[in-house]
Amino acid sequence: MYIMFPIGWMYYFGTNLDERFSIPDFWPKENETHHIPFEKDEIQSELARLRARRLAARQARLELDAKNAPQEQHIDPTPSPILESLRNTDSPSFQQPHQPEQPTNTSQSQGWFSWLK
Repeated sequence: MYIMFPIGWMYYFGTNLDERFSIPDFWPKENETHHIPFEKDEIQSELARLRARRLAARQARLELDAKNAPQEQHIDPTPSPILESLRNTDSPSFQQPHQPEQPTNTSQSQGWFSWLK
């Protein structure tokens, strides 16, 4: 039993694998796959085909962009009244808070270690 079971298991799963565990038409046929060109003429024709395809896609994209492009709108060059009020610093509504003048003492150090003194 200890010898026959593994042998039977390997025989069952090891024989006739193509029919037992295959999916029909899983792999594409030779004529359904991509054909890689190796000859110089084939390469040139493939490059020309790809170039024409790329240019056609570009032309379609440009036409779509031109069709969907927003119309130019006139923008008034004068700023809004809110921006004008912020720009106008001479007005009485814009006042800066008064800050007292700090005494300047050049004899003391004002670097990183000024608190040590």
